[in-house]
Amino acid sequence: MAYVTNTNTVATATEARGLTALFMAVAEKWRQYRVYRTTFSELMSLSDRELADLGMSRSMIRRVAIEASREH
Repeated sequence: MAYVTNTNTVATATEARGLTALFMAVAEKWRQYRVYRTTFSELMSLSDRELADLGMSRSMIRRVAIEASREH
């Protein structure tokens, strides 16, 4: 019986680490999404002239926002 209890304890600890890892992964994806949305919104609010001053066009906004979300 002690062996079974010990196995359950290990399984529970492993499950807890798995849930923690899952939670951390979801939190990281949510953070990336917020950075993406903020960057995308701010760049979309710029005029074509302002984007050109940055060396960008509207077609680049999505890619730039994705890159920004992955860097942070």
